This record gives sequence, C-alpha cells and structure tokens, in this order.
Amino acid sequence: NAASVAEGAVLLMLAALRRLLELDRATREGRGWPADPSLGETVRDIGGCTVGLVGYGNIAKRVERIVVAMGTPPSAVLHTSTRDDGHPGWRPLPDLLAASDIVSLHLPLTDRSLGLLDATALARMKPEAVLVNTSRGAIVDEIALTEALRAGRLAAAGLDVFATEPVAPDNPLLSLANVVLTPHVTWYTVDTMRRYLTHAVDNCRRLHEGQ
Repeated sequence: NAASVAEGAVLLMLAALRRLLELDRATREGRGWPADPSLGETVRDIGGCTVGLVGYGNIAKRVERIVVAMGTPPSAVLHTSTRDDGHPGWRPLPDLLAASDIVSLHLPLTDRSLGLLDATALARMKPEAVLVNTSRGAIVDEIALTEALRAGRLAAAGLDVFATEPVAPDNPLLSLANVVLTPHVTWYTVDTMRRYLTHAVDNCRRLHEGQ
C-alpha cells in the first residue's frame, strides 16, 4: 500500500497548505469572491517548502520522489531515522523539525515512537509549518497538537490517523478549521486492493511450487 499512502500524504499536505477546506466552504457559501487577500501570504506551493520526513522507509521515499517531481529541490527534502543512514538529507529529529515547512510522519508505533511529537517537539517547528500524519495517531500528543494549532504555534495539520480509532466525536481536533481529517483510509484504494490480490496469488503460486 506504499504508493497509495504516499499519495494520500501528499494530498493532506496540499489540502493543509492551500487551505482547501476553508476555501471550499467559502465558495459554497458565496464568499469566495473577491479572493481573500491573505491567500498570497498564507498558502504555499509544495515546491517552495522544505519537506521533513520522519522515518525513511518505502512510503517516505515515495513521498520524496513525488515532492521532488512537484518542484521541491532534492536538497530541501530532509529525513530522519533511528540512526544516520548515510543518505543525503539526513538530520537528527530536532534539527529536522526546526528546518521543515512540512513535517510528514512515516514510522511505526513502538515504545520509542509513542508520543514522539510531544509539546517539546512541536515547539521546535516553525509557526507556519504543517504537520501530516499517515502513520499512527499515538506518535503525536494530540492534546499538545491541539493547543499548538489553536495558539497559532503551528499553521495546520493533515491527519489520517488518531490515538483512538474511530476518532471520538469530542476529540478537539475535529473542531479546528486548520485541520484536514480522513478516517485512516490513505492506504485504501482500488489500486492497493488489486496489488494485495496480485501479491497474494503470487505467494500462493510460489508456496505451491515449493519456493
């Protein structure tokens, strides 16, 4: 499902960066014209951003290829992992958070990653930065994230995952206009399901043939 999740992560980046939900509502309500003069100061192109990838597996590497194709210079794509992996762009997490305009999470939930983005980590991010999470909700301290978004210490977030799923209706993140939400479905496309079946059939064939 790496291809689908990578595209879903970029979708959330774009929606958050370009204030998609807010502009959709304004257009439907007849408030889209004249254009909000603040757009030119508050929305950004991915190609003009430094993109920080927390975790550097298959999904993160696909995200990297997509954002580079969209104009982000390769030197502006940073990543972190459990150790310096020797690839260009590696940064320790505190440095990555401080330098990135977009921070996208691509790591499993473990004892080490639980609550990794807490209040201290979020405070290292730029106030105009966007956080995207398509990995696991509990990696982020949702209370600290809510407070940062409300206080303007973080511009926006795009979230596909939550600490508790299905997300509770009283989760304060649901009430914030600068948060784009999807219900843990970035992986769930017809193309992913087709690939699942193809791999399953191939595994059955190899098992049958003693491979």
